[in-house]
Amino acid sequence: MPLQNRVTPYGEIVADRGRGLLMGNRGCLHGSGLTLGASRWRSKLWICCVLDWKGVQRAPMPPGRWTALFFLDEATALAAGHRPCAYCRRGAYLAYATAWQAHSGLAERPRATEMDTVLHASRVDSRTRRQRTWPSTVDALPDGTMVDYEGAPALVLDGGLRPWAFAGYGPPVRPPAGLVEVLTPPASVGALAAGYRPLLHPTATPAGRHGRRQLPTGA
Repeated sequence: MPLQNRVTPYGEIVADRGRGLLMGNRGCLHGSGLTLGASRWRSKLWICCVLDWKGVQRAPMPPGRWTALFFLDEATALAAGHRPCAYCRRGAYLAYATAWQAHSGLAERPRATEMDTVLHASRVDSRTRRQRTWPSTVDALPDGTMVDYEGAPALVLDGGLRPWAFAGYGPPVRPPAGLVEVLTPPASVGALAAGYRPLLHPTATPAGRHGRRQLPTGA
């Protein structure tokens, strides 16, 4: 039976057999057993990491340490409020921070703690603990952004929308002319607009599963 550690673009953590391209964490979210408690984060540091780091084998839910979370790809992780890990995905982290700086007009590249503070305020409502969304037209959004389309998540890509699922993306659909609810936090959308290219699942490419698409600024 799969563990409850797969993350949707809505930031929800559910059980599913799909593993995806990236993992990450928000601190230790499980108790003595391999099940989650009520908390969905333990700190403002929400990161996405590589699946394999120098061949090190780790348990997904070691007692009292951290809870491994898994994402279909980086667009999913960004939508859920995560950012690239500064350790195992150093290149992606620096590219993300540099794009953040460019879009924000900052004099210096922001530190991880500074980005985490901004992201946390925009990814979750502190009172309801629900994901914060914001309205936009699809044509105003950069590739790699996630939106809610007819009650389900979809990826903005090449002028269209690609419906999201744990197994990958569906065929392109025509975006609506009106407003949609954007799932990706504004700061991450800004980084995408400034040139950050997230790692996308192979099903986002016209060739399907013949290769991973990188939209190759990241790691």
